[in-house]
Amino acid sequence: MQFPSFIAKRIRHNEAGSFSATVSKIGVASIAVGVAVGIIAFAVLLGFKQTIQQKIFLFGAHINISSFSIGNTYEEGPIPLKNPVSDALPKIPEIKRWQTVAHKSGILKTPEEIKGIILKGVGKDYDWDAFKSSLKEGNLISRKDSSSIKYGYSSEILISRKVAAQLRLKTGDDVILYTLQNPPRPRKLTISGIYDTQMEEFDNNLVIGDLALVQRLNGWGPDSIGTYEVYLKDFEKLDEVSDRLKMILPPAVYLQKVTSSFPQIFDWLILLDRNTAVFLTLILFVACFNMISILLVMIMERTPLIGLLKTLGSPNKQIRRVFLRVGLYMVRRGLIIGNAVGLLFCWIQYHFKLISLDPVNYYMDTVPIVFDWPIFLMVNVITIVISGLILLIPTLIITKIQPIRALLFKK
Repeated sequence: MQFPSFIAKRIRHNEAGSFSATVSKIGVASIAVGVAVGIIAFAVLLGFKQTIQQKIFLFGAHINISSFSIGNTYEEGPIPLKNPVSDALPKIPEIKRWQTVAHKSGILKTPEEIKGIILKGVGKDYDWDAFKSSLKEGNLISRKDSSSIKYGYSSEILISRKVAAQLRLKTGDDVILYTLQNPPRPRKLTISGIYDTQMEEFDNNLVIGDLALVQRLNGWGPDSIGTYEVYLKDFEKLDEVSDRLKMILPPAVYLQKVTSSFPQIFDWLILLDRNTAVFLTLILFVACFNMISILLVMIMERTPLIGLLKTLGSPNKQIRRVFLRVGLYMVRRGLIIGNAVGLLFCWIQYHFKLISLDPVNYYMDTVPIVFDWPIFLMVNVITIVISGLILLIPTLIITKIQPIRALLFKK
């Protein structure tokens, strides 16, 4: 065993009952709290971002490509299926997939209530897998059942739980759709299912229906659509892919990024990142300050030992390594306890959802948790590196201690 390790081990074992034993426990606790808070903060932050982005991407793709329209911002002009857009999308490897949709403004009417809505028509290429988690009642739209096909389109629609409550509807009920055109074209539709995203931007007025229904209402043929919804393999490359698409798309269409469609939500997510960074910086600063104070106390309490070691010929560097190892031992204990507490809290919240939220303000009803192990590892590595560097500061006082005065030092 090396000399610094041997002395450091004896210091740790002999500190029981001393004042330094109490302060060392405080140092371990400060590191543990910092690590636990870091793990919990990142797990919750990533959970918020992932959950909100998943909800947004249900109805707002990474990139929307539509034709220009005049007078109605909720509806698009027709785009033929065979066009420069469909030729350009397969040429960009960063694009994961795309789907075709169309929108139509309208009014849902029951004998007692009416409600303005936006009908989103989806086709056979629509990805229902991500939507299933938001479906609370009933079934998805199906074109396999011939009873739901009338005049070439499905009469089934999906409405939000909020719209269903306002119109007093449930799955299986019929409702009349009036579109804003002359002459009016009422359609009798059936509620196939009820969804709930807990995001007012969608739940207030968005209704999911058949793309063929919107095509029929607009007088389009089956070869015309309203919007290309484009999804990327890596959302971080949104700006890069958008710029490339703008260079090759024809002037008759326009491109809109999801960050531009929902700027308030993405600005809120950026604000969460900043608040988390500031909070963790303060926690780490307090923990490092405690470690400096604690190691100084331990050095002062063992000033006679330092004087004896210097008298026996130990260089300053070797003595500094002794107390550095004592400090790193406290850091190691703090890491073990902090990881255990932080991961246990995350596991309990992930499985039992003990902490609830107000969906009106947070877009979800419980605190979300995401286990991102590389991030958790980063928290530990940063704690070790910064703590190790900070612990070098108080050991500098050892170089100022004179052996004769140290041997005469009274505790």
